[in-house]
Amino acid sequence: MSDIANKDDLPADADPVEASQWSTLVRLWPFIWPADRPDLKVRVLIALALLLAAKVATVMVPFFYKAAVDQLTIEPGSPAALIVVPLAMVIAYGVGRVMMIVFAQIRDALFTKVGQHAVRTLALKTFEQIHRLSLRFHLERRTGGLARVIERATKAIEVIIRFTILNTIPTVLELAFIAGILGLYFDLWYLLVVVVTVIFYVWFTFMVTEMRIAIRREMNESDTDAYAKAIDSLLNYETVKYFGNEDWEAGRYDTAFARYEKAAIKTYISLAIMNSGQAAIFTAGLTICMIMAGYDVVAGTLTIGDFVMINAFLIQLYMPLNFMGTVYREIKQGLIDIQMMFELIGREPEIKDAPGANDLIVTDGEVRFENVRFAYEDGRPVLEDLSFTVPPGHTVAIVGPSGAGKSTLSRILYRFYDVAAGSVTIDGQDIREVTQASVRAAVGMVPQDTVLFNDTIAYNIRYGRPDASMDEVQEAARLAQIDTFIEAQPQGYDTEVGERGLKLSGGEKQRVAIARTILKGPPILMLDEATSALDVNTERDIQSALSKVAENRTTLVIAHRLSTVVDADEIIVIDAGRIIERGRHRQLLKKPGLYAEMWNRQKEAQKARANLVNTVANVEDRMLPEAERFSQKSK
Repeated sequence: MSDIANKDDLPADADPVEASQWSTLVRLWPFIWPADRPDLKVRVLIALALLLAAKVATVMVPFFYKAAVDQLTIEPGSPAALIVVPLAMVIAYGVGRVMMIVFAQIRDALFTKVGQHAVRTLALKTFEQIHRLSLRFHLERRTGGLARVIERATKAIEVIIRFTILNTIPTVLELAFIAGILGLYFDLWYLLVVVVTVIFYVWFTFMVTEMRIAIRREMNESDTDAYAKAIDSLLNYETVKYFGNEDWEAGRYDTAFARYEKAAIKTYISLAIMNSGQAAIFTAGLTICMIMAGYDVVAGTLTIGDFVMINAFLIQLYMPLNFMGTVYREIKQGLIDIQMMFELIGREPEIKDAPGANDLIVTDGEVRFENVRFAYEDGRPVLEDLSFTVPPGHTVAIVGPSGAGKSTLSRILYRFYDVAAGSVTIDGQDIREVTQASVRAAVGMVPQDTVLFNDTIAYNIRYGRPDASMDEVQEAARLAQIDTFIEAQPQGYDTEVGERGLKLSGGEKQRVAIARTILKGPPILMLDEATSALDVNTERDIQSALSKVAENRTTLVIAHRLSTVVDADEIIVIDAGRIIERGRHRQLLKKPGLYAEMWNRQKEAQKARANLVNTVANVEDRMLPEAERFSQKSK
């Protein structure tokens, strides 16, 4: 399988990797002919019957037209009775044209449900697959590019169904009917001219369309690139503003769209060339047939009605043939887009449940890391022979410098990654041998960077347990010490938090995350630097809420600020993926080790910040009387 994540998440110009375009159609067929939906199968069969009926009506219309013309060549002044037949033929011609359109429209309407069911089913499978894929895929992907590819693929399903079943098949049927009629009803030379015309027409169309597909791929690639840049820029709106880089972002976006503009111009020029060539080829064939028919009418072997019937047949055939380039291009591009979706659906997750894995059974909540080794990439170890235990109901803190491997522990416990050696167990059960869902249900996470859904506060708290009642949501908010803030809002729990929760402060978002975890009610709690991004006063309040959450729970704390872990039952200091110190806070301070060094450094930094605040306050106090005197003089 190709590395999808490293190519704009399925680039528009990717070559087929797993299967040919024909096999892609074969893989699509079960979604059009679903085994568990007999009602949709009936719709497909009725639609195909109507398709055949529409084409029969289509080829019959020129016969009625011919009969009407032949009957209307009667001598002027003929008895009124002789006028009835041509009028009947004219009416039959009109009815035939109406039925031709009605059958086609009913067919399309019946097939709509089939097509939309296929779109929905494949879109759902893709959505579920994206959530099944492991963390590494999501760290490497580009959200905007991936969203664009999925959007194009779902649209492509409709395109394939509409053009393949509702356009290509009818055109082939109509061509076969007309060829048979020309061969049987007229001279074989007419058939030869039409066949040669169609062959040249299709050859020219496909040749130009192949050129246009290359341009279309370039358009799709630049469209994906522009969309990804736009999404990335909007998601990082604040960062753009911090550095005043609006013009820079606009330039990147415009550069991507300049490529799209250039490709779009080429597309319209090539379309003009194709349309002109198609018209010239078809008109040449039509003209030759009409000249031949004219000679035969003069010779008496054909009637005026035959003359107009040949013209009617060819004009009717021209409309579907005229869309042949569009059909070919859309089907081919659609197959590429759908194939990319199938590649994504077929991609194996890096982390999978073991065959026959049972659910984790939590009795006490003991967490044990035993001789754990782990590396994100070969040759770059992150954890080396790491062993420690978090006893039931106890709190163990992991501290160390940046890059020591602290946050990796939380990712391993959540089974976002599997260890290279050693084991991680919960109550003696290796987490690799139980289901991922049961492990994640047993562990509650309060991360450093809390990202909320663009919905209400109530929705974000209830996300911890979607079936929770409103009373339970409010109780969780109270325990997280955010209930007062929520009730002070005009909309209360229905207050919208904005994209990624940007309408809330850091402390407010963190309290929502705590309430969400409280509502989940896990026996094991993971705090991954949950207060490192907050100010000291907010941190103190959040720490109080976290302490309540951690009561009677097995808690693993990953901390940057050592002041938040002084009460931990055990503090483990790691550096370069190895444990270098362990013990309680007071024990570690007595040793001249890394913990004591980090503690002293943070205390000095805290003292320097306090001195700076006091200095600024003193300067403001001295400047205030001067400002007041200046104000009085101005008056």
